Amino acid sequence: MLNANKARDDIEEILQKQEYQVYYDHSNGLIETWWEKAKEWIASQLEKLFPSIKSASGASSAILITIIVIVILLLAFAAFMLLRNTRRNRLLRNERPLQSLKERNWTYVRHLEEAEKLESLEDYTESTRHLFLAMLFYYHEKEWLEARIWKTNWDYYDELRKVSQQNAEEFFELAHFFEDAAYGEHKVSPEEYKPFRTKIRDILGSRGVESIQ
Repeated sequence: MLNANKARDDIEEILQKQEYQVYYDHSNGLIETWWEKAKEWIASQLEKLFPSIKSASGASSAILITIIVIVILLLAFAAFMLLRNTRRNRLLRNERPLQSLKERNWTYVRHLEEAEKLESLEDYTESTRHLFLAMLFYYHEKEWLEARIWKTNWDYYDELRKVSQQNAEEFFELAHFFEDAAYGEHKVSPEEYKPFRTKIRDILGSRGVESIQ
């Protein structure tokens, strides 16, 4: 107990020494100096922009805090967007959905017909692939993207974003499911296939319904 009290007294004595106080005052002085210079700079800039303002130094503290908050929020938003896009880029593989020139030359209606035939054979995995390609060529015909053999789904997603953010988000979800089926060796079950088909129908509208039925 005596040792503890002595240690506490020694620490208090050290903190009271001039060397520590000088360091503490110097640190505080640097922060205050920086803050004052920042306020003066903002005040001078405001006076240049608005000559009618005689003195902006009184409001510069609040303005500086506002600017700092805005910058932090902008940086946080930029970091969020970067992380989200990086994550999505990883989710969408570098595989190319078009595997041959033959498929490239098919129309979206032809892919729908192939999907219907494969569905009747209960090959839901291959039917999923052709449904996805039908959607891809539907967007191609609408000139929302340009279907090419060398492009990945990330390329198509990026093109769609420039036209319709909502359609791009739907495409991303469907592309993720498609890639699991096409490249992830995931055998699509009827329960998984039906909602996927329904979403494709909704995108293609009446023409998609007529072609699949």
